[in-house]
Amino acid sequence: MAKEKKQKRVAARLPRGFVDREAPDLRAQEAMLATIRRVYESYGFTPVETPAFEFTDALGKFLPDSDRPNEGVFSLQDDDEQWLSLRYDLTAPLARHVAENYESLPKPYRSYRAGYVFRNEKPGPGRFRQFMQFDADIVGAPNVSADAEMAMMMADTMEALGIPRGQYVIRVNNRKVLDGVLEAIGLGGEENAGRRLTVLRAIDKLDKFGVEGVRLLLGEGRKDESGDFTPGAGLDSAQIEMLEKYYFIDSIDAEDDYNIKFVSALSYIFSETSSRASEGFEELLNIARAISSAGYNSDRIRIDTSVVRGLEYYTGPVFEAELLFDVVNEKGQKVQFGSVGGGGRYDGLVSRFMSQPVPATGFSIGVSRLMTALKNLGRLETAERTGPVVVTVMDKDRMADYQAMATKLRQALNADPSKPPVPVEVFQGNPKQFGKQLQYADRIGSPVVVIQGGDERQAGKVQVKDLALGKELSAQITDNAEWREARAGQEMVDEDQLVEAVQAILSRISGPAKA
Repeated sequence: MAKEKKQKRVAARLPRGFVDREAPDLRAQEAMLATIRRVYESYGFTPVETPAFEFTDALGKFLPDSDRPNEGVFSLQDDDEQWLSLRYDLTAPLARHVAENYESLPKPYRSYRAGYVFRNEKPGPGRFRQFMQFDADIVGAPNVSADAEMAMMMADTMEALGIPRGQYVIRVNNRKVLDGVLEAIGLGGEENAGRRLTVLRAIDKLDKFGVEGVRLLLGEGRKDESGDFTPGAGLDSAQIEMLEKYYFIDSIDAEDDYNIKFVSALSYIFSETSSRASEGFEELLNIARAISSAGYNSDRIRIDTSVVRGLEYYTGPVFEAELLFDVVNEKGQKVQFGSVGGGGRYDGLVSRFMSQPVPATGFSIGVSRLMTALKNLGRLETAERTGPVVVTVMDKDRMADYQAMATKLRQALNADPSKPPVPVEVFQGNPKQFGKQLQYADRIGSPVVVIQGGDERQAGKVQVKDLALGKELSAQITDNAEWREARAGQEMVDEDQLVEAVQAILSRISGPAKA
């Protein structure tokens, strides 16, 4: 008889570009999302959830850093041969949802949603294939006062998360202005769509490569430190000079009404460029007036011509939330933290599904990146919750008794739903070695263990061990015999006093009693 082949063991490995996250990060994220949610709801936004998968054609061609409809996304074919793709952002699915339910939704429609998005791109330091975004959008609002409101809401969100003024700024621009400037230098029309996209991406790198680096990307191209060459847009010196006037205008010397004076100066320089640019300047001026009237100065919200945003579906104002403090990058260099979110007006996206124009504007926060920023500032809520109270097992035939004890504790310690939960569990591992149970309790941060053997049961008693106090006391005892005799942090109580004894220990550790 042939010997059976031994089954190959599956390797435990994580796909590149994906991460496992554990309790502290998940709880910190939960607290951060709750703060953002409160700000969004204070502006009248309501939650909606869309699925992770959409029909590929519903996502459209507006993919990040991609010129082909299916590049950059994870796709599969359904059993009816329809192509489905994992969403690459939360805006395209919202557009589909609004179009599908247009008649039943209020207009304007204010919504927010948080969820994971997926990018089929090469992963790198800080660049993942799955990450969370938190979006807010207004669909059906044609006036740029809605865009101004978005910028103000993002400033409020930064401060609600503990990022002080001076360490963040919401930058605002208008794609109509840039489109008008591009037309003026001969890059209008569908035949120049590819070169326009190259120009947009070049300007978007201003904070990373500086003026000289952008000049190279607008011209013949740029070689980085590793020797990799990025082809440029192929513009001539006159075209580049015109663009530099646009995105590198001299600073306006004004503390009050900076944004209004900046837009006025910019409009004066490019007033004859095109009607589209003039329309964009008028919109920027209206935004500047709105935010100034509401008390948001240029230290919080600033008109900035270098803001581009990479996606092609933006049709008007665009914004970016940027953090201004320094961090050390993977090369050991001090750099500014940079963008943690962005958005803009996308008046054509919903209209792809309908026969009528539907104006829309929105903003997206990169949750994981913002969490990293809050960690750098020491503002991330990462406090550990109370570890479980562990009911140990001295006799495996008495599991029902131990479960009853745990249930009694669980109900008493969690009677007040307004307080954080106090978990209680029965040890479910091998009970033969009692020391292993204590090691387990210590490893999971348990504040207290409950012990009841046969003798205690017969006497109607139970032992309660304060693990934190036990550590403190045992550190003061050097003799093993003395340590065993002292039973550091451990006391014997009547069964009907169990809840009070556990509450007293929890109160000592964290203040007020948990029930």
